Amino acid sequence: MGLPRPPAFLDPSLSEDVILENGVNYASGGGGILNETGSYFIQRFSLYKQMELFQGTQELIRSRIGKEEAEKFFQGAHYVVALGSNDFINNYLMPVYSDSWTYNDQTFMDYLIGTLGEQLKLLHGLGARQLMVFGLGPMGCIPLQRVLSTSGECQSRTNNLAISFNKATNKLLVDLGKQLPNSSYRFGDAYDVVNDVITNPNKYGFQNSDSPCCSFGNIRPALTCIPASKLCKDRSKYVFWDEYHPSDRANELIANELIKKFGFVRVDQTKPPSPSPALAPSSDD
Repeated sequence: MGLPRPPAFLDPSLSEDVILENGVNYASGGGGILNETGSYFIQRFSLYKQMELFQGTQELIRSRIGKEEAEKFFQGAHYVVALGSNDFINNYLMPVYSDSWTYNDQTFMDYLIGTLGEQLKLLHGLGARQLMVFGLGPMGCIPLQRVLSTSGECQSRTNNLAISFNKATNKLLVDLGKQLPNSSYRFGDAYDVVNDVITNPNKYGFQNSDSPCCSFGNIRPALTCIPASKLCKDRSKYVFWDEYHPSDRANELIANELIKKFGFVRVDQTKPPSPSPALAPSSDD
């Protein structure tokens, strides 16, 4: 799309100037909408924690360019929220988590969407006006879910949860768009695109869409991709890299399909990106 890639929040080279030019990425492996999600990973940032880190970033930018310019910067920025699968895969659907026996499918969905709604309201209060929330793909078809099933096929219950989450999130964004002033919210439904790649791998040049390129022999899925794992001969022929994640080629292909689906255009095909806000005068000026 012609945009710079936002660096990770924990990137040691991250600075105020880099944030002003490129933005910042708070994504965290194993993190979810709920604080309890992925707790067995120990170190992960939930969405609430990511928002807390965002507030710290805001303070840095205010000190760099001044409060007024900073508010304009944050309200004119574009925000992406893309998470939720861990709240199912690494929480609700795992018996080791209390949520798995505290809720049923409907009450957990209500809890999850209610929490997401409060988080998006908080983001709006922090200045986020232009926001896109991506939905879930057919997470019942990831290798982890297939190997846990008796047939090796996709798990329909898990896929149905993804579909329900997408419908509820889309409705949430419509409702919030009516409630919150100057908000521009958009839902990115990627389910059909990802499902087509998994269901028709040959159509996209893949040979395998049901098992990972990187796996740990016969004890799947106790361990995913680790240094001792066995690799496939050609990762470009696999839809999935490990038990959870698509391969690089699959990610690139899916991203290009979504760009076409949502009508995104390169920034240099419309108008130049807005310049970074002017720096506030230093105490030496």
